[in-house]
Amino acid sequence: MALLFFLFSLVPLASAEIWCYSCVSNQPGCRDGVNWYYHHAITCPREDDKCVKVIERKGDELLYTRDCLSNLEAYRHDIPADTYEGCRAAAEAPKLAVFVENNVKEWELKRDYYDKVDYCFCEFWHWCNSASSAQWNTSLLAGSFLLVWLSRKF
Repeated sequence: MALLFFLFSLVPLASAEIWCYSCVSNQPGCRDGVNWYYHHAITCPREDDKCVKVIERKGDELLYTRDCLSNLEAYRHDIPADTYEGCRAAAEAPKLAVFVENNVKEWELKRDYYDKVDYCFCEFWHWCNSASSAQWNTSLLAGSFLLVWLSRKF
C-alpha cells in the first residue's frame, strides 16, 4: 500500500507539464506570497512552458501577476527575450500604440503607468511562481508518508 502511494505521489513530478499559480494581487491571498487555500494550481498548456511572476511598481503601489508564460504572451508585449530561470526587467515596447490618438489617459494604451516592471521566470519546480519555495510539496509528501507509516504500525 505504501509503495503504491509512493508511486502515485511521483506522477506529477515525472510529467511534462508544470503547475503554476494563476492570480493577480488584487485578489485575496495573492500578494507577495500565495495562499494556496484560495489559489489552486493550473497546468500550463505548452510542454516547454514556464511559470511567471510579474512585479509592477509605481511608488508604494505593487501589483503582482502570476501565470504561465504562454498565457501572458497573448497580451503582454514587454516580456524579455531571455526567459531562463531568474528575474529581469521588462523589455521596451516602443511601437505600442504609436498610431493611436488617445485623449483619454485612463485607457493607458502604451502601458507606461508603472515605473518599474520585473519578470521572474521559473521552470524547475511546481508552484515556483509563489514567494515561497516548493517546500510545501515536500513537507506534505513527508507528512503523508508519516501518516501511512503510523496507520500501518497501529
